[in-house]
Amino acid sequence: QLQLVESGGGLVQPGGSLRLSCEVSGFTLDYYAIGWFRQAPGKGREGVSCISTSGGSTIYADSVKGRFTISRDNTKNTAYLQMNSLKPEDTAVYYCAAVLAYSGGSQCWLFEYDYWGQGTQVTVSS
Repeated sequence: QLQLVESGGGLVQPGGSLRLSCEVSGFTLDYYAIGWFRQAPGKGREGVSCISTSGGSTIYADSVKGRFTISRDNTKNTAYLQMNSLKPEDTAVYYCAAVLAYSGGSQCWLFEYDYWGQGTQVTVSS
């Protein structure tokens, strides 16, 4: 069974950094586009970033552009979200998701993601 497990969340002060990891098991990551999403308290889920199967294409929400970096290491079946210059408004549960993308997934923001992790809490506060 395909599974995604997020890790790396926690409490950090404004201006700090965290790196989230998303480990995929059950199938090779080579053919999956990966997306990161988040849901803040009382708000709907929003897309944060996504990355194509090879890592050649990356997309970011305007709210995180320049601060967050998505990457992947297919040999480790793991994707990452490096978060720098964190703000209190970044506080949310962060989810990773995967979708099969045999064509490469260069248009990853248009995909409907099929597989989801359980989420990891990120809290940015003094």
